[in-house]
Amino acid sequence: MLQLLDGEVEKTKLQKLLFLYNQRKQNPEYEFVPYKYGCYSYSAKADLNTMVKKEYLSDNNKGYQKKDPKNYLTTLKTSDKKLLINTIETYGNMSNETLIKHTYINFPYHAIKSTIAQNVLDEKLYQRVIDVIPSQKDKGLFTIGYEGISLENYLNRLVKNNISLLIDVRKNPLSMKFGFSKTLLKRYCESLGITYMHIPEVGIDSSQRQELETQEDYDLLFEKYKATTLKETIENQNIIIKLVEKYNRVALTCFEANVCQCHRLPLAESIQKINPKIKIDHI
Repeated sequence: MLQLLDGEVEKTKLQKLLFLYNQRKQNPEYEFVPYKYGCYSYSAKADLNTMVKKEYLSDNNKGYQKKDPKNYLTTLKTSDKKLLINTIETYGNMSNETLIKHTYINFPYHAIKSTIAQNVLDEKLYQRVIDVIPSQKDKGLFTIGYEGISLENYLNRLVKNNISLLIDVRKNPLSMKFGFSKTLLKRYCESLGITYMHIPEVGIDSSQRQELETQEDYDLLFEKYKATTLKETIENQNIIIKLVEKYNRVALTCFEANVCQCHRLPLAESIQKINPKIKIDHI
């Protein structure tokens, strides 16, 4: 992409062009969240930072410049190369302002967190953005795992379900997967207006999660969890109930995609037993 842009591109413009390119792809490399200037990929930004560190690119705060002389276009699949060239031919000469407006008009969901949308769009077009802002207000306790999905996919699930508080219920909130260790996850959630909180007391020590192969193995682990941790953490569970009252829509998060293989399910059910009015949903 940088080669096709004469080796240099402004940062906001690069995000918009990457977004438009990936919208056209059947299996896109990146997904995007609605951010303060529209569509944004934290994963793409992390890759760009790595390329700067390895001196493939240089970064002058405003934009990126290609330093590596290698011709990367020759390494692409023919279909990807054709699509990339077409994307740059279509959008590459647009100004930042025009690109921003174009993405806001055609992908209004990605403008819902924008701080400039009302200035960029006329009243009718801005109303289209307002119309797609998630508006669920009913109280609820949700659960979500991040196994098998990207950071952006995960964050979009939170945004689309109007989650206002994410409670990390991992004992040790560390992950080899980009974006899911405590510090980064907190940063990315809060950049989208979602409060992050860690309650390790209701987690399960990783040493107990070794050699879990069948659903029966998980069920045995969770029976032990119910008989020990859940009985010992009633105070923490009551704190979560109070947080649901305060934030309305609260999500418990851990790793597993299958909620039946994650302690967030017996935790949520235990909380519901304490307060039967709380509704549970798995997203």
